[in-house]
Amino acid sequence: MQPTHSETITVGAMGIRFLVESGESNGSVTVFECDVPADTRMPAPHSHDAFEETIYGLQGVTTWTVDGDAIEIGPGDAVFIPRGIVHGFINRGSVDARFVAIATPGVFGPAYFREIGDVLSADGPPDLVAVADVMQRHRLKPAGPAGA
Repeated sequence: MQPTHSETITVGAMGIRFLVESGESNGSVTVFECDVPADTRMPAPHSHDAFEETIYGLQGVTTWTVDGDAIEIGPGDAVFIPRGIVHGFINRGSVDARFVAIATPGVFGPAYFREIGDVLSADGPPDLVAVADVMQRHRLKPAGPAGA
C-alpha cells in the first residue's frame, strides 16, 4: 500500500491532513495530523459515540479538556478519549502545535472537516445551528446548549 499524501484541509486557523483514511484500513482506523497555531481554540467541545480517539503530541503543547479535566499534550504525550466523553482543546502557548489523532473505528473522515470549514468560512459570525448540523451528520455531538 502506498502512503497517503492528502491535501491540507483548513478549518478556521487549524490545518488537518489525513494520513490514513477509512477505505485504506478497511474501516478500522482513520489517522490525521492537526496543525494548531499559537493562541488558538478549536474545536467546539463535543463527544462522539461512534468512535474512540487517541491524541499523540508532536510539537508545541495543546491543552485538552477531557470530561472536565485539563490535560497538557506535548511532544511524546498521548491521551485516549473514550466514546461519549466531552472533549475539546486549545493552544494557549506562543508556539504552534501539531498532533496526530487516531479514530477507531475509521468512521470519521475528511468530509467532516471540509463541511465544517465551509460553514466557518462563510461571511458573518459562525452559524451555530449549521455547525451543530454538520457535527451531528458526522456522528459528533456538540456539548452544551447546541448539543442538548
